[in-house]
Amino acid sequence: MALFLKADWENIIMANYEIDPQILLPYVPKGVEIDLFEDKCYISLVGFMFKNTQLFNIPIPWFGTFEEINLRFYVVRKEDNQIKRGVVFINETIPYPIVAWVANKLYKEHYTVIPTKHQQIVHSDFQNIKFEWLVDSNWNSIDVQYSFETKKMTNNSLEQFIYDHYFGYTKVNAKKTEEYKLQHPSWKTNTISNYKIDCDFQAMYGKDFAILNETKPVAVFIAKGSKVGIEWKRKKLQL
Repeated sequence: MALFLKADWENIIMANYEIDPQILLPYVPKGVEIDLFEDKCYISLVGFMFKNTQLFNIPIPWFGTFEEINLRFYVVRKEDNQIKRGVVFINETIPYPIVAWVANKLYKEHYTVIPTKHQQIVHSDFQNIKFEWLVDSNWNSIDVQYSFETKKMTNNSLEQFIYDHYFGYTKVNAKKTEEYKLQHPSWKTNTISNYKIDCDFQAMYGKDFAILNETKPVAVFIAKGSKVGIEWKRKKLQL
């Protein structure tokens, strides 16, 4: 299968919030339903590094390494005897207009462009990474302190539920949905010893998500990451 995009995804932070599924219903694409973990609905604020990005196997000079910040939730599609677990993005934010234009034009995604930056510090017994993005002249951030050692995710854990969704679903309009597949191994994770989140969810994502400004995350995870491929072929759901 031809790949539209290949890249290294590194230091993938997931700050996970329990949310009322009613808030998400207007954002659910046709043909999928909200995926729950132990009868609870989750939404994740995500920060990670894109590195060595290629489109159709062609490197992107000067624009191949950048930060991405996104807000996503979890859905499932039952097709014949297959259960497809996937994600829906409320918004994906990167710093480069050309990359966002390509993704939005070819893939009907929801990328926006704002300044971003990151800082990574390695100490003798732990490491720290901080992602920042500029919203209304204010720098928002997600900052975690974590171990060097990595571990496999526990089966049937919240951590595994959050990370192991291998399909993406894009709401083209009220009647049209596109499905695509992500290729990557199940990631190993690090233990987080401390974290700090400073995000104005209402300013960034709209009034529907203002409640997250007053909500503490249920859990924050970080995964080492890997090479990732996104398949070019998109399936238009027949609904």
